[in-house]
Amino acid sequence: MTYQETLDFMFSQLPMYHRIGAAAYKADIQPTIDMMAALGNPEHKFRSIHVAGTNGKGSVSHFLASILQEAGYKVGLYTSPHLVDFRERIRINGEMIPQDEVVNFVATHYQLLTTHSLSFFEMTVGLAFDYFARQQVDIAVIEVGMGGRLDSTNVIKPKLSIITNIGLDHTQFLGDTLEKIAAEKAGIIKDNVPVVIGETQPETAPLFLRTAAEHHAPISFADQHYHIDRIEDYTTELTGEYQKKNIATVLEAVDVLRSNSEFRIQNPELQRGIARVVTNTHLHGRWQTIGTAPLTICETAHNEPGIRAMMDKLKNMSFSHLHLVYGCVNDKDFSHILQLLTSQFSYYNFHYSFYFTQPSVPRRLPVADLQAAARRLGIEGPAYENVGDAIRAARTAAAPDDFVLVTGSIFLIADALGDSQK
Repeated sequence: MTYQETLDFMFSQLPMYHRIGAAAYKADIQPTIDMMAALGNPEHKFRSIHVAGTNGKGSVSHFLASILQEAGYKVGLYTSPHLVDFRERIRINGEMIPQDEVVNFVATHYQLLTTHSLSFFEMTVGLAFDYFARQQVDIAVIEVGMGGRLDSTNVIKPKLSIITNIGLDHTQFLGDTLEKIAAEKAGIIKDNVPVVIGETQPETAPLFLRTAAEHHAPISFADQHYHIDRIEDYTTELTGEYQKKNIATVLEAVDVLRSNSEFRIQNPELQRGIARVVTNTHLHGRWQTIGTAPLTICETAHNEPGIRAMMDKLKNMSFSHLHLVYGCVNDKDFSHILQLLTSQFSYYNFHYSFYFTQPSVPRRLPVADLQAAARRLGIEGPAYENVGDAIRAARTAAAPDDFVLVTGSIFLIADALGDSQK
């Protein structure tokens, strides 16, 4: 098979949750365990850090990979979903897995992958862990796909577990309360493995403390040791104000790693890793500029905690008029998000316009449905079938000192970035 044929096979075996939603969700980790055994248990052949959480887990994973890379380690990085290129999910020292590695893995293990009816995500985890083991990485930073307890990545026994925070997201799978969701994410806590919790939340802290005690896992809460007042206090390519919490989590994680005699990370390496996170790991979509005059930014925020964090950044900006390009997937509480956005805009006296659109995945909320729902809430705006057209319309209508913001879905940002590269 060619590379594209290999990807088509992987995408089609079982549908990806991130593309179509509930039909793709597997609440069973046993197929991954069986696959790893057939592959010779590559997950046991490299050291790892496991990162879960509702928001921030991607940024924290990239920060840690960048820091470890600056410290001289050969660092694997597994994240999801990808934005433009599938190979973004699997990197070593910032370099994407080569296409022939993807082709050869599927060709070599084709019978295993098909006999066990493995999902796209399970296959990708197998590919990543096999690649990291064969390339003999010093350590791999592994981001959880969803939840934790039943996530395919949860076959590793890491040197450190991290849970950034807990918010109401994926409630149809993980539970409808913060405590239920925390219980799923606490499933990555392992016996005698230190765990860092990014944010102390009264609804979830007791559960984390109890779970850590049951596993004899040393536990610490980053926000009890680090408080960053301004993102400007740290030189970094990720400028979103919400990165303050992520950096605090990273600082606590580095402290724990330093306490382990296996890891040596000096302060200059720590600072360079934070400063060069995008350069080192090629992270995209977090408050990323795709145009100027008017300033046009993409932001992957897609749930209430993410939107509120985005507003913390937005309220400190100077612009005449905000042009919001918005689209989402069909299992988000988009009516609540739209109400939250407009209430925040009104609170800060923003002048604003909406441009409705949709991501190009089957799981998308059709733009006509989004526009109709918005109209019922008293929110008007034109509708566009694809995000590229919506962005061009917003930029055409905007004055040079206006601001165009594209948000609402990771997949919408993927489309926007792909369109901007044409």
